[in-house]
Amino acid sequence: MANLIDGKQVSAAVKEQVRLETEKLVQESGKRPGLAVVIVGNNPASRVYVNNKKKACETVGFQSFEYALPEDTTQEELLELVQTLNSDSNVNGILVQLPVPPQIDDKAIINAISAEKDVDAFHPENVGRIMIGDYAFLPCTPAGVMELIDSTGVEISGKKCVVIGRSNIVGKPMAMLLLHRSGTVTICHSRTQDLASVTREADILVAAVGKANFVTADMVKDGAVVIDVGMNRLENGKLCGDVDFAQVEPKASWITPVPGGVGPMTIAMLMKNTLTAFKKQNQLA
Repeated sequence: MANLIDGKQVSAAVKEQVRLETEKLVQESGKRPGLAVVIVGNNPASRVYVNNKKKACETVGFQSFEYALPEDTTQEELLELVQTLNSDSNVNGILVQLPVPPQIDDKAIINAISAEKDVDAFHPENVGRIMIGDYAFLPCTPAGVMELIDSTGVEISGKKCVVIGRSNIVGKPMAMLLLHRSGTVTICHSRTQDLASVTREADILVAAVGKANFVTADMVKDGAVVIDVGMNRLENGKLCGDVDFAQVEPKASWITPVPGGVGPMTIAMLMKNTLTAFKKQNQLA
């Protein structure tokens, strides 16, 4: 029977730490961190995420700036807004909610955001910094996963770590963060041969593949720490992860539930990144 890693509890602790530090910095500097969130169109999932980010800003004491643009916004219009936000000293972090409509090139938008205000850590400069281990920001989901692993007390150094998934947002940076902590890391993907034989070696298994209940009990080593980054909706409307929780939970030593595991951590780490950006931009670090 595995111990549950409670993402709600860990994320609440991160946000409380950010709130206390923000309160102190506001008193000392008279300035308050600000996060600008841009949403283009009416994607319902994106709207939920944006609302959650706004609530988190209130919780930690940040200014929240929301820019809701119509579905037919042009790339030029969005780039113009990004440049305005880049030069606004009240805005310390800029986040353009993805996906954007098809007429907009998301890479062009990410590249246009100032690397100092790129609190998603998607800008090529920040990605490169993560590669060499000299970073200010970490991508929010992988950074949240590291907090969850740390909350278990399990030492990463020397452990066999397997990441299923090679996306730029989760899989690749996740592997780098585990490597920076001296894990022995393997990245698996759709072309990996005999996937189960690789995942069964993992002391720490991170599933970020986007397929419901993909990881089954025969793929997991006894006593492994299992982190489920997936968020999938079944035909009956229920949310589930990439890990078949009912099957895998009895074998694992620690496991994240879905929902309530990795999900809450992403926004908590966004708040942490925004605070870091505020401190750097105001020479308070």
